[in-house]
Amino acid sequence: MIHAVKFEITFAPETVAHLEAMARKHHRLIQKTIAEQLRYTPDKKTRNRKPLEEPTSFGASWELRFGPDNCFRVFYEVDRAEGKVEILAIGIKERNRLFIGGEEFEL
Repeated sequence: MIHAVKFEITFAPETVAHLEAMARKHHRLIQKTIAEQLRYTPDKKTRNRKPLEEPTSFGASWELRFGPDNCFRVFYEVDRAEGKVEILAIGIKERNRLFIGGEEFEL
């Protein structure tokens, strides 16, 4: 049996503020989904996990969408050689507006 590579997930310090700007009732869902979706195949393109056409201003080249109406966004970077995933930003999308840490970002 082949064992999948397990990635180490780290969080940029600013992601704490990003989570604090969101309703506390969503924190567990966000943490659980990040672990489930990014632990083994963070760089495998799926319907809700995709590489970005251009890296974001905070350096992320991947996006994970999930939650009710896919309203949550996690932006991250993968270092396959080191076996690491760094979460760089966590946001919420409301219609065509993205909020990260309570601040609106351009899509």
